[in-house]
Amino acid sequence: MKTYTLCGSMRFEKEMKKIAYYLETQKGYNILQCIYVEDGNEPTPEELQKLELAHYRKIEISDGIYVLNIGGYIGESVRQEIEYAKFHGKEVIYHCN
Repeated sequence: MKTYTLCGSMRFEKEMKKIAYYLETQKGYNILQCIYVEDGNEPTPEELQKLELAHYRKIEISDGIYVLNIGGYIGESVRQEIEYAKFHGKEVIYHCN
């Protein structure tokens, strides 16, 4: 079973959750997801930094990343994650919708 870190804009949070469910139940992948901020809570700058470090660690321990390219949108943060994954020799899969 391959492990992939899900990468995409948080504006597509609902789609990310659905796609992660599909990938695990239908494709047999192990998906490492972002942390979703529920109930309108805003993380502090320190919490955001910790979440970012955790996300990059997820990429390091994954076989690759699964990039959500919804409506042709890939933001700067995701572009950096793609470069990081490539630098570390990780597979990059794009989900275009």
